[in-house]
Amino acid sequence: MVDPIHPLDQLTVSEIAAAVALVKDNGHAPEGTWFSDVELIEPTRDELAGYGLGLPVDRRVRVALVTGPTTDVTETVVSLSNGTIVSVTEVPGVCSTILDEESYYAAELLKSDPDWQAAMARRGITDFESVVIDPWPAGRYGLEIEEGRRLARCTSYVKESATGNMYARPIDGVIAFVDTGRREVVRVDDHGVVPIPPTGGHYLPDEVGPLRTGLQPLEITQPEGPSFTVEGGLLRWQGWSMRVSMNAHEGLVLHTIGYEDSGRIRPILFRASIDEMVVPYGAPGPMHSWKNAFDSSEWGLGKAANSLMLGCDCLGEIRYLDAAFATERGVPYKVRNAVCIHEEDTGVAWRHTDIGAGTNEVRRGRRLVVSSFATAGNYDYGFFWYFFLDGSIECEIKLTGIVSTEVAPPGDPLTHATRVSEHLAAPNHQHIFNARLHFNVEGPVNSIYEVDVVTDDSGVDNPLGGAFRAHSTLLPRELDAQRNTLPAASRIWKIVNPHVTNAWGTPVAYKLLPGPTPTLMARPESSVARRAAFATRNLWVTPYAPEERRAAGEYPNQHIGGDGLPRWTAANRSLVETDLVVWYSFGLTHIPRPEDFPVMPVERTGFSLLPVGFFDRNPALNLPPPEACH
Repeated sequence: MVDPIHPLDQLTVSEIAAAVALVKDNGHAPEGTWFSDVELIEPTRDELAGYGLGLPVDRRVRVALVTGPTTDVTETVVSLSNGTIVSVTEVPGVCSTILDEESYYAAELLKSDPDWQAAMARRGITDFESVVIDPWPAGRYGLEIEEGRRLARCTSYVKESATGNMYARPIDGVIAFVDTGRREVVRVDDHGVVPIPPTGGHYLPDEVGPLRTGLQPLEITQPEGPSFTVEGGLLRWQGWSMRVSMNAHEGLVLHTIGYEDSGRIRPILFRASIDEMVVPYGAPGPMHSWKNAFDSSEWGLGKAANSLMLGCDCLGEIRYLDAAFATERGVPYKVRNAVCIHEEDTGVAWRHTDIGAGTNEVRRGRRLVVSSFATAGNYDYGFFWYFFLDGSIECEIKLTGIVSTEVAPPGDPLTHATRVSEHLAAPNHQHIFNARLHFNVEGPVNSIYEVDVVTDDSGVDNPLGGAFRAHSTLLPRELDAQRNTLPAASRIWKIVNPHVTNAWGTPVAYKLLPGPTPTLMARPESSVARRAAFATRNLWVTPYAPEERRAAGEYPNQHIGGDGLPRWTAANRSLVETDLVVWYSFGLTHIPRPEDFPVMPVERTGFSLLPVGFFDRNPALNLPPPEACH
């Protein structure tokens, strides 16, 4: 039996251990079984409502098992509340998330393979200890060797020291296919010898020359402590209320987001997360054309979470939350300081100088920050959710780390890459994320409208030709709601509860305000366009269904494509006055710069959620005036 503080609290180390023990004790995990995922089955809205009335909620855990070398997964559901196995489901023909231990064995196998060793020898490399193997998701390209295998495509780099930057010295031309399940090298392709770049991309403090001076200390202090409170996973701040958790796939997840108004917490979002992402590369050559990493579902953003450091990742009066996960052998472990919570000053919240009256009213803005960082191979991703005093929400993703690289001989025209160092280039690529936003605007009866700003026709009603207005279009069904941004029309999408109105008689709503964002550049017939169909549209909308959790489906790794959003929305279900899930795809197209190497400065992407008639007036009107300092 378990007694969690709240049904939405993330799994603890002891709960993971109990779930794994149940699976093993009931004979569902024979010797050598991999535990690719151990995750909480989150309670439904109805179950949470019952919990609020004192009814128990069954604490259930889904355990994904890989018991053999083929592309099969067994999903076992256990009840921690009752100590029982609830169900066992075989899922044939799918690949689980990539297993770190298998990736390690792939590298070891490859270094012992005679074909790979011969390819290295042709490049003058005999010290194999100086070579780093980088196993990548293999994708799905109709190759005979893909059938029934869990594959990794492995590239190689020379690392000149223990702390050296391996991406400065790629070994181009060599790609190896390793069957990670059977632990065998399937094939080594050598596309021709290319000289290895001679210089390292150093970036550690003692390697970059004299460090700059003159930056005086900047301290952010709150002598009386932070303005927010954290109780378990429950976070409260200035009217905002939400629950914070992490899971292995999505990383940071926010639940039951609401805003207290007139003594009542008004619901806005039932759940918000980054459920999927894809990084497709745009270079046509053999070293990069096949690369398209799904860092959420192929690797796991939660499992890639960093332990955050005060004064480095977070600055100010900080509170941290830990996260618990399971190793691939089912051993629970804890990531300390996986989530950072703090406040930031945002400058002026609102101001006005009334010259005639001689008044000057200024209010300072502030935001609550909930953040985490994940390292996925060469890239580091920061996931930031901001909550503002005026009832608005912003999601920002910060991208940094090291760009993927290729050899660039002198004179190479580099049509699909940018030279970043001597004999070294970084290929064009994209980062496209999907935010799963389960809306709950004053309850689960919501509709969605597309709003464009349009100009009026010239005529009697527009005599000077300058009139324009907002034009709203209801998106009634799933196929109607596959949409893209339109910056020229200031397009937004508005999620409305038609049964709740404000003081002025208009339905309450929140709007999704896009930032500058691309869609997938790859051709529609490409493998990645089939597997990452979510990235071909900025907006998808579905009626809530508990099994529809990830935009590319449950198991995108080596999947042929077509799963997830395109499959679900083919039913063309109604979106009118129902429980809506908005899937928003956003990101950036990265044409690298020399300034992006050897470590990339932070680049940002994201979106905002703003109240539209949700409040009767500016909710930040009651902010106290700041004390005059000078």
